[in-house]
Amino acid sequence: MGIAVRSIAAVEDEVTLVQYRALVLLAARGEQNVSDLADALGIHASTATRLCDRLVAKGFMDRVVSADSRRETTLSATPRARSVVRTVSTRRRREVTRIVAQMTRDERRQLQAAFDAFASAADEAAFPEDEWKLGWID
Repeated sequence: MGIAVRSIAAVEDEVTLVQYRALVLLAARGEQNVSDLADALGIHASTATRLCDRLVAKGFMDRVVSADSRRETTLSATPRARSVVRTVSTRRRREVTRIVAQMTRDERRQLQAAFDAFASAADEAAFPEDEWKLGWID
């Protein structure tokens, strides 16, 4: 938890933790509607709408209204949002790499297996492999 808190401190003037989580989901999963984003965040759709309003106003999210139905909108992360996600991910990766470097090779293998199992069980949003693999195992 400490790693997560310290890594997001770099952007805390720009986005809150909940806003950051929304940006990560959009960056990882691509375009979504408000309802899907709300479900993924575990919040009510009206709360997600207000969250999205703030992110659109800050330039972190684009909202496109469907030509077929005004009630249907699609959300996407802007390049600015992707930059914030990259910044936080880079800080987090550096700190985790520093910590993991202190472990033995066998401990790193066990940790990798545990993280893979945890992410699978949690149905975590996955980035392409080159975005998150840390190279812990030779």
